[in-house]
Amino acid sequence: MAGRGWGSDQGEDAAVGVSERSLFAPLPTPLPTPSPLMPDPGKAPLQADVSASVPTAETGRIVRVRRQIGRISLPRLRYSVAAAAGLELDRGVAFLLVPVCLASGAIGYFSLAAEPDFAKPVAVVILAGLCALISRSWPRTHLCFMAALLCVLGLLAAKVETWRAGTQMLGSEISTQVTGRIVSVDRMESGRIRLTIDVTSTARPKLRYAPERVRLSTRKIPADMTAGSLITGYARLLPPTGPVRPDSYDFSFDSYFAGIGGSGFFLGNPKLVVTDDYMPLAARLSSGIEKAREAIADHIRGSVGGAEGEIAAALIVGVRAGIPDEINEAMRRTGIYHIISISGLHMALVAGTIMGLLRGAFALFPDFSARRPVKKYAAAAALFSIAAYLIISGVVVAAERSFIMLAVMLIAVLFDRAALTMRNLAISAIAVIVVSPHEVVGPSFQMSFAATAALVGAYAGWADHRAGKARPPPPKRSLPSFLTRKFLLAAGGLSMTSIIAGGATALFAIWHFQRVSPLSLFANLAIMPIVTVVMFLAVASALLMPFGLDWPALYLMGKGLTLMIAISGWISERSPVDAVGLISQQSVLLVAIALVIATMATTWLRLAALPFALAGLLTVSDTRTPDVLISEDARLVALPIGGGELAVSRARPNEFTVDNWKRALTSETIVMPEVFNEGDGQFDVRDAAEMPPGAPFYCTSGVCLARHPSGAFIAYVEDRKDTWKACGFADLIVINDATAYDACHNPLVLVITKRQLARKGSAAVFFDRQSATTPATISFAVDRPYRPWHVQRKFSREARGLPPFQRPEKPAAKPQPPQ
Repeated sequence: MAGRGWGSDQGEDAAVGVSERSLFAPLPTPLPTPSPLMPDPGKAPLQADVSASVPTAETGRIVRVRRQIGRISLPRLRYSVAAAAGLELDRGVAFLLVPVCLASGAIGYFSLAAEPDFAKPVAVVILAGLCALISRSWPRTHLCFMAALLCVLGLLAAKVETWRAGTQMLGSEISTQVTGRIVSVDRMESGRIRLTIDVTSTARPKLRYAPERVRLSTRKIPADMTAGSLITGYARLLPPTGPVRPDSYDFSFDSYFAGIGGSGFFLGNPKLVVTDDYMPLAARLSSGIEKAREAIADHIRGSVGGAEGEIAAALIVGVRAGIPDEINEAMRRTGIYHIISISGLHMALVAGTIMGLLRGAFALFPDFSARRPVKKYAAAAALFSIAAYLIISGVVVAAERSFIMLAVMLIAVLFDRAALTMRNLAISAIAVIVVSPHEVVGPSFQMSFAATAALVGAYAGWADHRAGKARPPPPKRSLPSFLTRKFLLAAGGLSMTSIIAGGATALFAIWHFQRVSPLSLFANLAIMPIVTVVMFLAVASALLMPFGLDWPALYLMGKGLTLMIAISGWISERSPVDAVGLISQQSVLLVAIALVIATMATTWLRLAALPFALAGLLTVSDTRTPDVLISEDARLVALPIGGGELAVSRARPNEFTVDNWKRALTSETIVMPEVFNEGDGQFDVRDAAEMPPGAPFYCTSGVCLARHPSGAFIAYVEDRKDTWKACGFADLIVINDATAYDACHNPLVLVITKRQLARKGSAAVFFDRQSATTPATISFAVDRPYRPWHVQRKFSREARGLPPFQRPEKPAAKPQPPQ
């Protein structure tokens, strides 16, 4: 028998596939025998009379229309929905909805205004469980109670994780002597070195509530300072920051669940502490793995060099702090930054490479392969490989989630089950939600599972479409024709993969990052073949590294990365502006519901996703863009002044904050403030009424003034004593002074102090453009009462209304009398 080559002949039956969903197809319901006393339901009344008076073609048309109308009647529609729903349940859609319900409960917990105690969710879980147990005789009611039980279990899992984390967060800035053990060492692109340290003690002053783990940067460290070393040094500690604007990413939330209680920098270079203290087994294992990561990363950098070496180290061991910023930005603009972060793509390529190599090796021994389950051997080796890859890459959250997803699929292969199914995806989602519920509200979880679900659903739908169709045997083709066809099929498959995954994740990316990559399809088509080869070389170099034979693979890997950097840079230069501004939260929720329905439904009920998707797209712009944004430290105020320009109140603003604000407000250019000397006659506070709408910040006499395009005046004041200068005309006054108060006493003037911002986080201000007598409204990023990851905010000096701490000056030494 000929094999499945380009010249093989196959029978027609060999090309016909069978879908597993056809096993659940309902049998056709026999029609009842018509009674002579009852009219035939398939015929319209008085059909004979109508046919006698109209032509035959028109009669048939009328009958067909009447039949179609009869089919969409309410009883028939209700029966069709019930039959389709029953078929969906038979196919296991109830299990697929388990992670959806768990995720809904976790999102509900993190969206609560106040922290609940354990008693309430436990009581609701018990009540929902009893109701589900009692209602087993009523299937529909039982399903509703089970869904409610799963939602509450998701909420309880999030509550347990929050209690288990219990991170001690630093409440205020302070300088102290820090002694601790290094957990990891990251060499930054700027040349500085970032150390993650487990704090063992503090001194001068000794902190009563010291954080257990901090991240500190330094200029340089001793050559023998590695993970596991005990170090000491005087450092400036800073509390975790909150969102840079309302409804943006909360860094204190991420720090809380990562166990990082503070950050900062060493005021000098840290020093090694020689000690004979016993290290616990877990610490020794962790330091050993981290040392191996550092050694491998240094070896890769030394072999490849340059930005290519940094990217190669990121792909193999997950160390990406040293990648130049311009390359990171180019990859973000072209939509290929997912290549840098170790995730499902890298895990799948590693597992596929190992399985392909082993299956090819086993094929060299046909007698052994015929008697043994070599596919399971290859799957087991791939599972071991991705587990080792997870450990050596630092066990970051994205890699951990990807490992769970792929491990479920490989284990399915070991037990003779289909690997790429929605059920396996649901199992991996359940595992991630149970272990780390806080990941549900993050962009990584949402975009990863959205893309994977969309791809699996599209693959299943395409398989169903092809399953019942008979296809003629493929014609004989020459070798060039065969290779051309395979290339076109691969390019088409890659294009559809990029389109489906990009479409499923687009709205989530816009919601979290306010940016979209217009040329991501072309960038992925151009770069993914290179990445596939690069990852194959990465696996080969990892296998050859213990023998010192990895230099050819690393050399070729560097050349491939050079080509990838060049392509991404070329496309990035020609990519239009990717900032799209803010979108509404309800649109993301509606599109998420549509995605769940479209990917999990297998019958015509998937059409129910259309109204949700349409409603989500129609409500994308149903949100109001802030007129003014204020940072949580009260040091920066920004407002759009038209023409794509963003006016800021400081000459050297925080780069990260301004970049986020530019994307949110769809601005391209930053306009710095103009400073005028007092009394030079160029600008005076009393001349503020002459400022045109859209004027940037003009600073003089301790006050910075700007005018919004709506005509509203914004004043920024460093000292509370200068507030009165702006009370007569300003609509908004921001005071960078924790001891300040509302000195205007005017309900039409909105006064925001440093103390308010320290307590409630960054702020967004909205002006009423319809009425000049209506005061501005404000929205803060942090609500009270505080959740556990925000409790530290109330302990800072600014939140307590205290001025900055100043060290008392040392008294001058008394002059000594002459001898």
